[in-house]
Amino acid sequence: MSMTNERWLRWAIARYYRSKGYKVSMKPARVGNAMVDGIAIGPEGERIAIEVKSPSDDIVRGIGQCYEALVAGYSRVVLVTTSRVARKLKKRVFQRRGIRLIGIDAKARIHRYDADGWRLLG
Repeated sequence: MSMTNERWLRWAIARYYRSKGYKVSMKPARVGNAMVDGIAIGPEGERIAIEVKSPSDDIVRGIGQCYEALVAGYSRVVLVTTSRVARKLKKRVFQRRGIRLIGIDAKARIHRYDADGWRLLG
């Protein structure tokens, strides 16, 4: 991987949402009192805030940023990190409505955690 972890994660999540027909901007965006790393807008206007955390970042702060985005009116928020980090996190936070945990593996495959556990999305 020649890209830094964070750039790799940003590239992979943007590619995933674009493949699903979303318009994606990976420029920092203000949400309430916080900033998120990107925004995806769906074909029906659904707005998803994207927060990317590399393994060395503060995940707890990322979760705070996710809550800010929900309060600011985003339909959904995704916290994106490496699969390895994602699997170690306490999952209770991500069982609440609106916040999704996404882990990206070395092959840029997207794994999403939801109430039923891990699912490979592509």
